[in-house]
Amino acid sequence: MIVKVFGAAVHGISATPITIEVNCSTGIKFMLVGLPDASVKESHERIVSALQANGFAFPRRQIVINMSPADIRKEGSAYDLPLAIGILAASESLRPDRLEKYLMMGELSLDGTILPIKGALPIAIMAKEIGFEGFILPEENAKEAAVVEGLDIYGVKNIRQVTGFFNDELKLDRTQVDIYQEFLKDQSTFELDFADVKGQENVKRALEVAAAGGHNILMIGSPGAGKSMMAKRMPSILPPFSIAEALETTKIHSVAGKLEGNTALMSRRPFRSPHHTISDVALVGGGTYPQPGEISLAHNGVLFLDELPEFNRSVLEVMRQPLEDRRITISRAKFSVEYPASFMLVSAMNPCPCGYYNHPEKACVCPPGAVQKYLNKISGPLLDRIDIHIEIIPVPFEKISDKTPAEHSATIRERVIMARKIQEERFKDIDGIYCNAQMTSKMLQKYASPDEAGLKLLKTAMERLSLSARAYDRILKVSRTIADLDNSEKVLPHHLAEAINYRNLDRETWAGG
Repeated sequence: MIVKVFGAAVHGISATPITIEVNCSTGIKFMLVGLPDASVKESHERIVSALQANGFAFPRRQIVINMSPADIRKEGSAYDLPLAIGILAASESLRPDRLEKYLMMGELSLDGTILPIKGALPIAIMAKEIGFEGFILPEENAKEAAVVEGLDIYGVKNIRQVTGFFNDELKLDRTQVDIYQEFLKDQSTFELDFADVKGQENVKRALEVAAAGGHNILMIGSPGAGKSMMAKRMPSILPPFSIAEALETTKIHSVAGKLEGNTALMSRRPFRSPHHTISDVALVGGGTYPQPGEISLAHNGVLFLDELPEFNRSVLEVMRQPLEDRRITISRAKFSVEYPASFMLVSAMNPCPCGYYNHPEKACVCPPGAVQKYLNKISGPLLDRIDIHIEIIPVPFEKISDKTPAEHSATIRERVIMARKIQEERFKDIDGIYCNAQMTSKMLQKYASPDEAGLKLLKTAMERLSLSARAYDRILKVSRTIADLDNSEKVLPHHLAEAINYRNLDRETWAGG
């Protein structure tokens, strides 16, 4: 008897339907074809044990299983459940009449318990698009898949529940989720707040500008100046997710298996902080079994790179293209995968190897040229993609001991949201542009062109401060954001002056250049 069961393969952050054809006939062989990898082939042993533990005899007949389309590689243990159900249906131990209406995925343990899978959300989206009536999957992944409306989601604990469902011996409860409640849950609740940061008003302002325009930022300061402390509070001032952003970000974390237990929809922007020993594959994604890297896990959120010069140069250089294109394409001989990577880069570094260059109290003990050599670990093209460079001076004792409450993140966030709404209106007719940091040079002429006084100021700054030519566009982008925060239609000279102040590393006099 030949039966068809349906599963899915995840490719990038999208899913492809897989038809599992099972033929049970006279003989004693077990054959699994259709480009399965080793973990799929090993499913035979798990299925035999799971069926026997639940009172089913594995058929002593010839079983041929074809996983179609045969040119797509099938990876992972999530095919255990559809394979087992297909074998039972083909051997007439289970009624096959409703199998075509449901898509199934799940890993089997030896006792028949169904274990969690990766990529439940993109599989559910695909199942709805194709027209399946329902999706049967592990109970732990049910809330995640239930975000998709118009598809019956059944979370199951063991294979007995699935066989009982198809044999009309058991009724499964549908998993339902209020998507808007999940979306609003914890959206404005943050453990860390800028109110905890004493002093550093100029740095807080720079971070506010960065958040308002989606600008990349680099903080340079001595150890203990508060770089990491402020970077970790960055998500608390970013604008809240839109539904589309939340879905896309949740898909990426679902594929990577990084969703927290029973999370249906991510409600807060991600904050990723990889260690400086990270490899380039771990940062951008890929590998033998392609997985999203840190830059994709930070999509629509923040990627924080602490101690930036300590990262391997090759690791930093692979970020150049994703920073520009906001996506990463992993190309190998046998496959090509694309992941979104629209993240905001927040980075921090010491000014020199000893950490005390430009410190107001401690002397730098680095030899001549060491400061410039340390800075040169970050390439010019990468530095060119960072809009704001801000120097951090350690907070004096008077400020640390001051009990006057600082401004809360919620207050800063309101100003950021207002500025982002202005940008949404400005770019509503332009595809792929959502914030000032994404503007092209042509768009700068239209939206951020300074007046005559502003041009004069910009020219003077370029000459007196020895600013590089590459700083010009960055200054205009940042000044446009500052004007938005000021609710100003035009870029005024004082907006340009503040933006110029955020280009410390472009000054040839910095680091003794």
